[in-house]
Amino acid sequence: MTDTTPDSELPKTFDPAAIEAKWYEHWESKGLFRPERPDAQPFTIVNPPPNVTGSLHIGHALDNTLQDVVIRYERLRGKDALWVVGTDHAGIATQMVVERQLEARQDKRTNYSREAFIDKVWEWKAESGGTITRQLRRLGCSMDWSREQFTMDPHFTKAVVKVFVDLYNQGLIYRDKRLVNWDPKLKTAISDLEVETREVKGGFWRFRYPFADGTGYVEVATTRPETMLADMAVAVHPEDERYKAAVGKEILQPLTGRKFKVVADEHADPELGSGVVKITPGHDFNDFEVGKRAGIKPADMLNMFDAEARVVQTADGLVPDKYLGLDRFVVRELVVADMKQAGFLIPHVTKDAEGNEVESDFEPRTIQTPFGDRGGVVIEPWLTDQWYVNAEHLAKAPLEAVRSGAIEIVPKSWEKTFFNWMENIQPWCVSRQLWWGHRIPAWYAADGKVYVAETEEEAQALAGAGVALERDPDVLDTWFSSALWPFATLGWPDETELVKRHYPNDLLISGFDILFFWDARMAMQGLHFMKEVPWKRLYLHGLVRAADGQKMSKSKGNVVDPLGLIDQYGADALRFFMAAMESQGRDVKMDEKRVEGYRNFATKLWNAARFCQSNGITASTSVAAPQATSAVNKWIIGEVVETLAELDKAMADLRFDAAANAIYHFVWDQFCDWYLELVKPIVTPAKAGAQPGEDAPQGGSASSEGLDPGLRRDDAEAAETKAVAGWVLDQILVMLHPFMPFVTEELWSKLGERADYPLITALWPQPGAAVDPAAKAEVDWLIALIGNMRTAKNELGIAPGAKLDAYLPDPSAATRGIIERNPGAIERLARLNGIRFEPAPGGAAMQVGAGDANVIVPLEGVIDIAAEKARLEKALAASQKEAKSLEGRLGNPSFVEKAKPEAVEKARADHALHVAEAERLAAALARLG
Repeated sequence: MTDTTPDSELPKTFDPAAIEAKWYEHWESKGLFRPERPDAQPFTIVNPPPNVTGSLHIGHALDNTLQDVVIRYERLRGKDALWVVGTDHAGIATQMVVERQLEARQDKRTNYSREAFIDKVWEWKAESGGTITRQLRRLGCSMDWSREQFTMDPHFTKAVVKVFVDLYNQGLIYRDKRLVNWDPKLKTAISDLEVETREVKGGFWRFRYPFADGTGYVEVATTRPETMLADMAVAVHPEDERYKAAVGKEILQPLTGRKFKVVADEHADPELGSGVVKITPGHDFNDFEVGKRAGIKPADMLNMFDAEARVVQTADGLVPDKYLGLDRFVVRELVVADMKQAGFLIPHVTKDAEGNEVESDFEPRTIQTPFGDRGGVVIEPWLTDQWYVNAEHLAKAPLEAVRSGAIEIVPKSWEKTFFNWMENIQPWCVSRQLWWGHRIPAWYAADGKVYVAETEEEAQALAGAGVALERDPDVLDTWFSSALWPFATLGWPDETELVKRHYPNDLLISGFDILFFWDARMAMQGLHFMKEVPWKRLYLHGLVRAADGQKMSKSKGNVVDPLGLIDQYGADALRFFMAAMESQGRDVKMDEKRVEGYRNFATKLWNAARFCQSNGITASTSVAAPQATSAVNKWIIGEVVETLAELDKAMADLRFDAAANAIYHFVWDQFCDWYLELVKPIVTPAKAGAQPGEDAPQGGSASSEGLDPGLRRDDAEAAETKAVAGWVLDQILVMLHPFMPFVTEELWSKLGERADYPLITALWPQPGAAVDPAAKAEVDWLIALIGNMRTAKNELGIAPGAKLDAYLPDPSAATRGIIERNPGAIERLARLNGIRFEPAPGGAAMQVGAGDANVIVPLEGVIDIAAEKARLEKALAASQKEAKSLEGRLGNPSFVEKAKPEAVEKARADHALHVAEAERLAAALARLG
């Protein structure tokens, strides 16, 4: 794949689809994602395991691109780079997928035994569970697929069970009655991450709650009237003067006849409503805490719902029969009607258009309402017996690790959030009411005693012979098992070589949205069981948002499919976009035009490589930079040295945007736009029989500039330049490879004999050279002159190809030397008839700066000075007028606050555009004097 026969000639057109599948299969089949490097320094990352039910979304594309950039970079630097890959069994999501398949066949889970249903899940996993792993390959992720993991693999299950049993025996896992997020459709507890808040049109009802002694009442307000059937207190703020006399008095709840007290608690906000809050500790998270502070034990808190959120009788038997068995929202309507009929509803009063008072049962409100992200129904805080981890104890070690620097969080700004959450952490509910997952290793005897052990045989031994045991039907939360990912994937609890060599991991790259659900829990379990941090650095990236900054969602219709972008622009372009836009945790705004721009960048490199190939510039035979004598070759070697240093620093700091931009600007600007242009006459052979002034063949050049054979140097300089150009192109391919692996590998294979080692395992650049200040100053002067001359021509409407006269009286010795050494480049690229070291003739002229020089270019006879001035003045006035108008609009608070965000954003962009245009036009006028 690395020969230089005619078959290796680069096609004229860069086609990503033609090379991506070929190279990925080559890398994977040859084991190149984890080459054998037993003596090398290990470097380890683990991917956040996607759900086995998942498909690649734009967030996965960002997360995995950043990881692949890092792992390819460290592999090129010679490390034993291991990227652990696998999928999560995704308890709820997977069970739902299989249940839906059964429903499509008019079948259901409960028609099967638990074991038979789980067999069906495994069948589904074997047939359909690999979608996302195939899609990760399309993105170019160089994971160690030979060790692909699954959280339900036998060795992983062994680790999960051991952790549960050990934590139980250490008193850090226990069973307790607490409130959980309950999904009435799925009939299971779910984590906070599986709860999504939606805005729902609802109401605010106000009721009178009378004192039991008949001396009056307090007014309470609620968005959930049905829960009054399980009220156990009324709370007021301890410093609210209005209710100090009421604290301790008994309320007689009108519908149930239940008596409970008015308690003082800071949860009650004196500024909100009447300042009185009804307390239902069995069905509200805040009320649960108020109830505990008021002395109500969780075991005594009243529960009024069953698993499907239908009303059931409370422990005190005071719920009227008419409500029993009904859905919570049906009961809401009945409760309001009954309280109204009994005279305890306080109507909401408004005025109509004529000023007449109008009464209604409630005040309309938009309520932030929790929904299950999979069940799709309103979540109910529900008091149940569940298994909990003592997270407060396990959080101590990670807190200390971050404070001491043993774990570095990047960006550092996330430390405050981490500390705040971990210092106020609540018990972690780890049980789920599902069939699919790691079943909790606990067995119950008839007397209620629980026996926790790794096997049923061990549990029976603990209980004693003849004691009948029944296993806990629940499974563990998937976050519990994925918390073991950094070490269980390496073979723990067995003491494998992988564990010894690759734990702790070096880096974790994660979205900030799972900092607590996954990252913090890995830190807890890793430090507790391995006595070491799970990773030395934690990098938290932002979200990928729509172009207008909104969060992507299917309901908004603004979701972007990364696979569609890959189909259109290639994986390299999407990857480069992700890296270039990732700026230390800030959200990434999706911009398809920029993805297209990076596809053009790959094409630019492709065409530059074609130019090199067609002119005999091939692969370098040296890791170190070749010897160079000419300024332009010394300069480009120095630019490689500077770019490499910039790239290495950016990667060390995890500044993906800085790293991507460093290599981008070097490739596009220094190499393609300047170096190849400057050396083109040296490396391009003249046509046979060509006369001075004839153009040489272009051969896929990145530029359309004509060549003057009369400007060519001797063969020694051509050989040197070709060697340097080939070496520089090699360094580009290596430095760019982590970001754009496919196009770089293809070019690497086509540009010379590589002794059958592909780019993926090449050596990271080691130039062994330094920046030559004199060469840098010389070429930078030429670039400034050429660039400024082109800009000046454009501003004044002069044709780009027009050759002009130029004068520079009394140049400095350094500047004179540069001009005398580079007449060809100045004539060919700046389009000047040389630069004369004498005063310019009188008349209109423009000045073009470069270094310490101001080159004077006469304009008499080149343009109509008066007409050009008039044109520029008219355009300047128009731009200034438009800029002033937009400035006024943006200075109007009414517009900025009330207009649509996109309208304000467009006005700001237009204002910046007109200000810049006015500055450009003013500069052009100044040139004319």
